[in-house]
Amino acid sequence: MSVNGVNESLALAKNLQNKNTDQQMNNKIAQLVNDAFEKVMEIDAKVENPVEVRGFNFEGSFSYDKLFDSFKTTGFQATSFANAVEEINKMIECKLKPVDLDCDKVTQAAKEFEAMSAKLAANNEYFSIVQQTNCTIFLGYTSNMISCGARESIHFLVKNKMVDAIVTTCGGIEEDFMKCMKPSLMGSYDYDGVQSRIDGLNRIGNTFVPNDNYRLFEEWLLKILDQMLIEQKEQNINWTPSKLINRLGKEINHHDSVYYWAYKNNIPVFCPAVTDGAIGDTLFYHAFTNPGLRIDIVEDIQRMDLLALFAVNTGAIILGGGTSKHHILNANCMRNGVNFSVFINTGQPFDGSDSGAQPNEAYSWAKIRLDAAPVKIYGEASFIFPLLVSQTFAKNFPIKN
Repeated sequence: MSVNGVNESLALAKNLQNKNTDQQMNNKIAQLVNDAFEKVMEIDAKVENPVEVRGFNFEGSFSYDKLFDSFKTTGFQATSFANAVEEINKMIECKLKPVDLDCDKVTQAAKEFEAMSAKLAANNEYFSIVQQTNCTIFLGYTSNMISCGARESIHFLVKNKMVDAIVTTCGGIEEDFMKCMKPSLMGSYDYDGVQSRIDGLNRIGNTFVPNDNYRLFEEWLLKILDQMLIEQKEQNINWTPSKLINRLGKEINHHDSVYYWAYKNNIPVFCPAVTDGAIGDTLFYHAFTNPGLRIDIVEDIQRMDLLALFAVNTGAIILGGGTSKHHILNANCMRNGVNFSVFINTGQPFDGSDSGAQPNEAYSWAKIRLDAAPVKIYGEASFIFPLLVSQTFAKNFPIKN
């Protein structure tokens, strides 16, 4: 054998030895990886009544009911939506039952109200609307829900007396009346703010409220405030934010108005921040041109809290956060928490705000009953709320012509 042949044989033998060594190392590493995986997966899955994650199949015939039903097993916020539908339908079912004061969950205050109701109502007609139903439903929303087309979904509920009390903020009152005088307009999120000011267009997201709307509203409101002052002096009326809103609902006399129907159906509308908007601006001006009108917030907190205190059961549907959310939940502390609740907002809990607080936090404040099953949908309510109404009140609440 030549020298070259010997060298080639030696090189081949060395390569084989190296490959064997490398494979031994690979086998060792593979065993370690396998042991690590087995440690990770050594716990057998334990799920009671397992439900498969599965979305809607668009093959075949289409049905919105089937689409919404599929949300239950879609996961994420779709499942939260399905849970919210169930929670609201529980509210409706409870509301439509006869008043049942014998249930163990009913508070002592609710049980004793019947004996006091006639005397209370004789002294204050407000008490005639208390405990009229087996489930008192509070609807809360921020002003932007009236700014946008969610107003029409709210209008539907109030017109058909599907809710029992409303809590909102100042803009959520005045913009309803403005829309009866002159419409708000579609705009753009990108519309230049300086140009918007020059054009006399007050932008709310991608909608506009023209300056003319405010002028019309404030002129209309000033005349009503003048008359309210006369009645305060001559009839000793103690005006409150809810009484003011009730009066405005009467005066607008417009079927498109949410608060016209609240007036017609005797649904109280509470607005603890009633001065935080055009109503407040007009009250400020009126205090100089025709001073003396008083708006009593203390009587309204009594009206709000007593409505919750004497309720047989309560439900809360809250769009957004802030004052509207807290005012409803705080009132329900008077009865150790709300029975049913659905929250729709984009708030996050990390900043400690009540707006972003998860329902789990509300348990600690006695705002939600310990045996309740609240639902929060993380999302923007202008499209979520109409869809919720379509699957709940619109389907399951009897409507009287």
